[in-house]
Amino acid sequence: MPAGVALGPLRSRLRSEVLIVLGLSLGQSAVYALVNIVARLTLVTPLGQQSTAMNPSRSPRPYLDLTYQLLSIGFALVPVALALYLLSEPGRRATARIGLDWRRPGRNLAAGVGLAALIGVPGLGLYLAGRALGITVEVQAATLNDHWWTVPVLVLAALQNALLEEVVVAGYLIERLEQLGWRPPAVLAASAVTRGAYHLYQGFGPFLGNVVMGLIFGQYYRRRRRTMPLVVAHTLIDVVAFVGYALLPPGALAALGLG
Repeated sequence: MPAGVALGPLRSRLRSEVLIVLGLSLGQSAVYALVNIVARLTLVTPLGQQSTAMNPSRSPRPYLDLTYQLLSIGFALVPVALALYLLSEPGRRATARIGLDWRRPGRNLAAGVGLAALIGVPGLGLYLAGRALGITVEVQAATLNDHWWTVPVLVLAALQNALLEEVVVAGYLIERLEQLGWRPPAVLAASAVTRGAYHLYQGFGPFLGNVVMGLIFGQYYRRRRRTMPLVVAHTLIDVVAFVGYALLPPGALAALGLG
């Protein structure tokens, strides 16, 4: 049996722990996304003619909207804190265990930029292909009202998404499934399908794109045991999507098939 694999009662406890963490975070989002795609497919309007809005305004009053945005970002990071707490061990911090640190900033940044380019450009292509095939909804990546704080909040939202997804689905989930004795292909598949599942509300193109992203990011994590480059890459991808959508004129968005 591989070193580090849990035995007996500990295995049962770890299985319960994984279900609780996912149930409080991205597993819950995956279930809602599954229900959402079923609801979309049963509408009279074809999937390709539907749309979904991300990062919406929460109040017509600017400072109340800002308060809601910051609260939403803050509370969304609680599962990250929980996952890190559960991964911590005596004498070893969870951030060191999953490589969520700036020990090698140059390498982290270079790897993050490389991964962002590897995923981002094909991801856009898959989105456009999905739109052309009618299997992907129109994704409005940023529908916040225009305020002085709009761009900073979108950047924070991108960072929050990156931390939540990479810590929980890449770091925590892979670590725990390996402890439970899962074989590498099953570990990668579980991480990737989970990542794809909570994007199903966007349609089948983003689902497939995120499964591929999950396989690449999962394999990177298994080889390097570092989530920081994944956080950098994910943040860059979402910043380009969110801020670009908020700042580009409608004509440019339409030319890209994004509006």
